[in-house]
Amino acid sequence: MPSLRVALCQLNVTVGDLAGNTMRIVEALKTAEDAGCDLALFPELAITGYPPEDLLHEPAFLHATEHACAQVVAATGSTVAIFGTLETGEQLFNAAIVARNGVVEGIWHKELLPNYGVFDERRWFTPGDGATPLFSIAGTRVAVTICEDAWSSAGPLVRQGSAGAEVVVTLNASPYRRDVLVERTEMLCARAREADATIVYVNLVGGQDELIFDGASMVVSPDGAVLSRLPQFMEQVEIVDLDLTAKAPADALVQVRHVSDPRDDLLETMYQATVVPSLDSVGEVYSALVLATHDYVSKNHFREIGVGLSGGIDSALVAAIAADALGAECVHGVAMPSRYSSEGSLSDATALATNLGIDLRTIAIEAAHQALLDLLAPSFVGHAPNLAEENLQARVRGTLMMGLSNKLGWLILTTGNKSETAVGYATLYGDMAGGFAVIKDVPKLLVYALCEYRNQLAGFDLIPQAIIDKPPSAELRPDQRDDDTLPPYPILDPILEGYIEDGRTIEELVGQGFDPAVCRRVFDLVDGAEYKRRQAPPGPRVTHRAFGKDRRMPIVNGFRASRGYGAEYE
Repeated sequence: MPSLRVALCQLNVTVGDLAGNTMRIVEALKTAEDAGCDLALFPELAITGYPPEDLLHEPAFLHATEHACAQVVAATGSTVAIFGTLETGEQLFNAAIVARNGVVEGIWHKELLPNYGVFDERRWFTPGDGATPLFSIAGTRVAVTICEDAWSSAGPLVRQGSAGAEVVVTLNASPYRRDVLVERTEMLCARAREADATIVYVNLVGGQDELIFDGASMVVSPDGAVLSRLPQFMEQVEIVDLDLTAKAPADALVQVRHVSDPRDDLLETMYQATVVPSLDSVGEVYSALVLATHDYVSKNHFREIGVGLSGGIDSALVAAIAADALGAECVHGVAMPSRYSSEGSLSDATALATNLGIDLRTIAIEAAHQALLDLLAPSFVGHAPNLAEENLQARVRGTLMMGLSNKLGWLILTTGNKSETAVGYATLYGDMAGGFAVIKDVPKLLVYALCEYRNQLAGFDLIPQAIIDKPPSAELRPDQRDDDTLPPYPILDPILEGYIEDGRTIEELVGQGFDPAVCRRVFDLVDGAEYKRRQAPPGPRVTHRAFGKDRRMPIVNGFRASRGYGAEYE
């Protein structure tokens, strides 16, 4: 059985940027051609970006995609290119084009269309017909699949192995969620064993609205060993010489060329089974958030961002992520103290900004707050002070941040975490005002872990320890603390995870030792805050079930999950 030189082109493309995506593909293809590759692989829907959503209903977009696809085909030479695109006509297919020497040699239509979680592919695409074409490439029988096709043991990948495929390539736009790499790797190893074929898996990388694509493209041997894996969260082209006679990693010597820039001169190195180590669970979340922030800001053509710095841990984490994503020179912190802000809040925000090297300006909000109180005083007569007065402060801050955005061209990053977002502990048109919610899907306890992780990377308290140690507070009234209003986060976060991510009932959570009254209250808070979440800015998905594309609930909703078990636990 011969060897096969393959280029895994783990690219960061942008939805709808057909010209830019085509240029990236053609440049990577030239690298593969120059290296004498037999095969160059690109991610699912690399031409259009993933997911193109209802752009797929636009005739002009479909026509432009056909033109871009033709450009890539025309750019092919002796290296076979397999890339993801659309096939249009009476039906629309999520397709993989197999092209060489300027000619399309074959097409694979994605057979299994996911329609769960963040996926809606049956809204747009027609499934493939189950045919099993094999392509001869450098004397090797190669089959093609696309993403979901590999996830089912009853899917086409195993069938292709039975039909004689020696190598199955799979093009992917597989979104990130925490610890998904472990699950994905186990799946690919199982499919390789079942198909008795080498699997070459190439994945998209980059941020797209709420989704993050983590790369980690890999090669898996027929006996289920990972022979090579690319980094997570980084664009990279890697060229691998596969020795198809070797099935065990001890025998699988490969030639690998790492290409950070297609213009670089390549130095060939011989070594054994190159597998880039994966990040730990917290580290991968941090890297995912940095990538998501960078791509959302830059792909939307912003250069600078603004963050309201309260001196609290959430805004500190967002500022650190922003500085890592964009460079400290592009990040502007704004401290907006009120009559209730502690002296430590301002000094902590100043220390953080100094450590990060970011700009910090202070705009006191007392005058604006008092002016609004005076304006509303006649209408508030006879009503005791409550959240209305407190939230005016948050809304003044939101107005100031958006004013800076309009005048200075900043994209505003909001700082609410998943725990707060879940229970509605946030102010519409106040701290929810902004363009991107960086930690919208990060529970509060994970916020602490991420801050500690970033400090470990820095080798010192980049995020001041005083910020991490202080009790969480919105500081909208005297001596306010989050746990005056909410259950303590070590109790709240597991209940939220059980309800939102795992679909647990109150009965099940009570069986795990949680107080039934607390569970009912948390469930009601979550259900009652849907109207707020629907108006929040988008934010990156990192958990198993995020608000937005992942968890979709009606706003007008008479059902409450807390009511089914209320009487039993009175």
